[in-house]
Amino acid sequence: QVQLVESGGGLVQPGGSLRLSCAASGSIFGIIVRGWYRQAPGNQRELVASITNSGSTNYADSVKDRFTISRDNAKNTVDLQMNNLESGDAAVFFCAARAFTAREYWGQGTQVTVSS
Repeated sequence: QVQLVESGGGLVQPGGSLRLSCAASGSIFGIIVRGWYRQAPGNQRELVASITNSGSTNYADSVKDRFTISRDNAKNTVDLQMNNLESGDAAVFFCAARAFTAREYWGQGTQVTVSS
């Protein structure tokens, strides 16, 4: 079992920045990909960014050049640095992890609000 705990959400003005962090614990040895998803009201959950064990990253087109995903293997954390936030970025952000068995794990989510 893997536990994921997000932190760092909150209220930010348009153009501002936030950094989300996801701490993993438990049986993390089998995890091969970690990422961040988001879900806005009325919308489906969508991938924001992901990072593999080898460090390969993938971003949604809407966040490229604004968001950066990174990982600290020593701390078992994955961070999402979000810059130049827009109102359309507001959502609940979920940390996720996928094991080599294809099993997926999810955090409980953290709210990001972008408003002046």
